[in-house]
Amino acid sequence: MQIQPYLFFDGRCDEALAFYKKAVGAEVTMLMRFKDNPEPQGNPPNLQPDKVMHARVRIGDTVIFAGDGQCRADGKSHFDGFGLSLTVANEAEADRMFNGLLEGGNVMMPLGKTFFSPRFGMVTDKFGIMWMVYVAPAEEARARTAA
Repeated sequence: MQIQPYLFFDGRCDEALAFYKKAVGAEVTMLMRFKDNPEPQGNPPNLQPDKVMHARVRIGDTVIFAGDGQCRADGKSHFDGFGLSLTVANEAEADRMFNGLLEGGNVMMPLGKTFFSPRFGMVTDKFGIMWMVYVAPAEEARARTAA
């Protein structure tokens, strides 16, 4: 069993996918547009056919799903009540990922040493998604490798 986050970008999915490719090395492994739906009567009314119906995206070892959703008139996605945690191998990688996600976004907690990590920080990206960038302590990283 798996759980994958499914992110709806209200008409900005193509922009988001390009952003995450640059910021965190995301790879789109599957993409279907509304115009490609073999059962178009199931499409929400008034959608633009070139909008993303479904995308499968790999970031590291994780798969997330994304789409344009209902494309609300305000074009503002609302990502309240959750965040995505990005565990990276080392401090240099944390810096690179954090700064990539920060482009057009806001720092919630600057990257720095904490009691639980040699490098941890929180950023809300330009789409409103909160990310926690985390370097696992050496003992946790060893345990993951052994598992």
